[in-house]
Amino acid sequence: MQNAAKPFPRVLTVAGSDSGGGAGIQADLKTFGALGAYGASAVTAVTAQNTQGVQAVHTVPPQMIRSQCESVLDDMRIDAVKIGMLPDVASIETVAAVLRRYAVPFVVLDPVLVATSGDRLALEDTAAAMLAELLPLADLVTPNLSELAQLTGSPVAGGETEMRAQGGKLLAQGAKAVLLKGGHWHGSREARDWLVQADVPAQCFVSSRIDTPHTHGTGCTLSSAVAALYPHKQRLDVAVAAAKSYLHGAISAGQYWHLGKGRGPLAHYWRTVRD
Repeated sequence: MQNAAKPFPRVLTVAGSDSGGGAGIQADLKTFGALGAYGASAVTAVTAQNTQGVQAVHTVPPQMIRSQCESVLDDMRIDAVKIGMLPDVASIETVAAVLRRYAVPFVVLDPVLVATSGDRLALEDTAAAMLAELLPLADLVTPNLSELAQLTGSPVAGGETEMRAQGGKLLAQGAKAVLLKGGHWHGSREARDWLVQADVPAQCFVSSRIDTPHTHGTGCTLSSAVAALYPHKQRLDVAVAAAKSYLHGAISAGQYWHLGKGRGPLAHYWRTVRD
């Protein structure tokens, strides 16, 4: 008699494709695999992108986004959904409609508006649509400092006090939990991120800062890691801590790769690489 198969998380990423392989759908699927989760995907946009920036964006029609999501959700048990690049209001409304139809246990919203290179990935002003359509459906939102400012209509935070105040604004607007990523500040020897939730004391996650420009895809990777880890951990703070640890290792290993002429990607499979 065969033993029952060990359950493993099944995670759907709804995001854009990165032809360079460092961010977006490609980073999400690598992260899922590295953390023992099965990854499915729905592509929202195709980008011509490499370590130097984004050269072109081609949007996927909303009906095709819907069809991809429904094809997966009608067939598989999905334990978590990670939402990344949604290039326009129509794609946001489409994904929101899908989430309202299907009872997904855990949803991570990574409000991708600007790439690490500084290139805009949202082709319209999508912040208002995200707040209205997706914020109420997400269990965790993971903005970087620029995205946090756009979502709250504030200047980019210059310190932790401002960042946490903007996180409080998102909670007041209906967010269940926000992971505030402070890793974009320079000059500090530590990367300090804060998890804020309504009626729960804020929690700080500290890791040593790695002096490397090769950080392409860090936001995608962190949000995907939380989505992959939460189904087993069943505690948001524990999943975030484990995701941060995984990300730190991927950045550390990736600093030696020197892929391309610009900001290189992370080493997503650093745990399995052997000399």
